[in-house]
Amino acid sequence: MNIILLGPPGAGKGTQARILVEQRNMVQLSTGDMLREAKSSGTEMGNRVAEVMARGELVTDEIVIGLIEEKLSGDIGGGLIFDGFPRTLAQADALSELLERNGQSLSCVVEMQVNDAELVHRITARSTCASCGEGYNDITKPVPADGACSNCGSTEITRRADDNADSLRQRLLEYYKKTSPLIGYYYAKGMLKRVDGLAEIDEVAASIKKTLDRT
Repeated sequence: MNIILLGPPGAGKGTQARILVEQRNMVQLSTGDMLREAKSSGTEMGNRVAEVMARGELVTDEIVIGLIEEKLSGDIGGGLIFDGFPRTLAQADALSELLERNGQSLSCVVEMQVNDAELVHRITARSTCASCGEGYNDITKPVPADGACSNCGSTEITRRADDNADSLRQRLLEYYKKTSPLIGYYYAKGMLKRVDGLAEIDEVAASIKKTLDRT
């Protein structure tokens, strides 16, 4: 089963992807993670990525598709989770062609729906353990009173510089301009499924599980 998690910045796609990895042995393909991994891999594609990033340029769709194709040639476990890709209609078409070329297909697209005002409120309250990546939120999951991460014990809890209201609204605007057309694209293909992205993490996970079990 290959799926796309679709939703604006801060909707919790990464968190839900990790749950699917644990529960269904799926493989998460995050564009950012793939680029960082490729940059230090020493492969031909990795060297291309390193050169582009060294010049301060944006990595092309061709390169990202190439990285995904490399992943398809390996062990994909219970299927792939595309997190952060595709972002545009052109990328959606390219992904469809890539999967077909490799004897794969997309099972469904899960849209994590959110209320923008609530999302801004939630994201500006979040922080992350710099050591293990464990997430915290001032409202729903505060950092332990001793200031140490409950997962690994590190005291290096940080906030992203762009996790402020103005920056987040700009990121949401970019998302709606470039990525929201994908909602109509996948709806027309009969592949779009919707869940409440602002529910509690366990509730969102249960909704996604129910959706995938029915697919």
